[in-house]
Amino acid sequence: MSVPVPFDGQQKMSSRKRKRGEKTSIIGRLAMGNTGSKEDENRELMILKHAVENTNEAFVTIDKNHRVLFFNKAAEKVFGYGRKEIIGHDLNVIMSPACSRNHREAVARYVKTRIPGRIGHAAEMVASRKNGETFPASISFSVTEVEEQLFFTGIVRDVTKTKELQEQVMQSERLAALGQMVAEITHEIKNPLMMIGGFAQQLMRETDDEKNLKKLNIITEEIRRLERLLADLKEFYQVRTIVSEPVDIKGLLEKVFSLVQEDCERHNIQTQVTLDERALTVLGDRGRLEQVFLNLVKNAIEAMERGGKIWIQSRLSGNQVEIMVKDEGCGISEQDRDKVFSPFFTTKKHGTGLGLCISKRIIEDHGGSSFFLKSEEGKGTTFKIRLPLYRGALEGADNVSDRGPVGEK
Repeated sequence: MSVPVPFDGQQKMSSRKRKRGEKTSIIGRLAMGNTGSKEDENRELMILKHAVENTNEAFVTIDKNHRVLFFNKAAEKVFGYGRKEIIGHDLNVIMSPACSRNHREAVARYVKTRIPGRIGHAAEMVASRKNGETFPASISFSVTEVEEQLFFTGIVRDVTKTKELQEQVMQSERLAALGQMVAEITHEIKNPLMMIGGFAQQLMRETDDEKNLKKLNIITEEIRRLERLLADLKEFYQVRTIVSEPVDIKGLLEKVFSLVQEDCERHNIQTQVTLDERALTVLGDRGRLEQVFLNLVKNAIEAMERGGKIWIQSRLSGNQVEIMVKDEGCGISEQDRDKVFSPFFTTKKHGTGLGLCISKRIIEDHGGSSFFLKSEEGKGTTFKIRLPLYRGALEGADNVSDRGPVGEK
C-alpha cells in the first residue's frame, strides 16, 4: 500500500524518501486528527486497531447497554476468556457483582446527564477471571460518541504484583520499626535478667534447703526461657542480611549432627544420617543455614519424649540440593499445620513459637529455595529444604559450569 504524495513532474523522489514521506504524513494526520483520502483513513484506522490489539494493556469497549464490543489480546490474557466468549455479552461476566452494579449505574448516569464521574480518571476495582479468581485491577475510563452513539472504553491493568510489592515494602517498614523497638526493649530487659539469674545461681550454691533450691531452680529456668525469647524476638524482627558464600552441605550437616549427637543418646533417640558423598555445595549464609538445620533436629528430639528415630538426609534433586529431617514423634494435628509457621504459635511447654517461623524465613531469604512440611498426628514429621546447587560444585555434572547457582541466568 502507498500514500499518494504530490510532486512536480520534473522532480523525482527516491523510494526511501517517498516511504519516509508516507510515514510522516500518516503519523502527522494521526497526531493532528487530519484525514486524507478514504484509503488513508482506512490505513490509519488499521494502524490504530493493530496498536490497540497488541498493546500490553487490556482494552474493553462497551455500548450504553453494557454490551461488550471490543476485547483485545491483553484482555483475553488478563481475564482468561476468549473474545468469542465475551463480545456481545454483558460486561458483568468479568466484574464482581458490586462493581458491575456500580459501573452500570455510572454508565446510565452519564448517558442521561453527560456529566462524567469516573470518566477521565483511574479507579481500582475487583475483577473476575474465568476460573473464578478475583484480582485487583486499575481501570481508566474514556467515552467516545460516534454517529450519536456512546461507547465506553476501559483500559485495565492487573495490579496484583504491584499490591504485593507495596505490601512487602510496608511489611519491611513495619518490621524495621518493630526491630528497633525490640532491640531497645531487649537491651533494657536483658541486663536485669542476667543479674537476677546470677543472684539465683549464687543463692543455689549457698543454701541446702530443698524447698528454696526448688524455687531457685524454677527462677533460673524461667530466666533462661526469657533470654531465649528475647534472642528469638531480636532475630525475628531485625533487618536481615544474608552473607552468601559457598557452603558444603555435607560438612554442615555433619557439624549439626555432632552438636546434637550427645543429646540424642541422652534421650534414647536413634539417628540415621545419609549424606550424598558428592560435593554438594550451595551459595548461602553458613551461620543461618546451620541455625535452621540445628533448630529442625532439636524440634525432632523434643517431639520424641520417649525416644524414637531421626533421619537426616541430603541428596541432589535436579539442580537443587534437598535436605530432609524426619522424625517419628508425636506429629502435628491437621488444625495446627497451618499455624506452625505463625509467630508465637507453639505446642511445646517451653517454646517461644518463633523457631520454625524464623527458620522458614531464613530459607526463603535464600533466592530460589523452598521449605516444605509434611506431618501426621501420631506418625511423625518430615521437613524438606531445597537450595539451588552452586555452579561448579559437582564435578563431572554435565549441566554445571564454574560460576553462580545452577539455573541462574
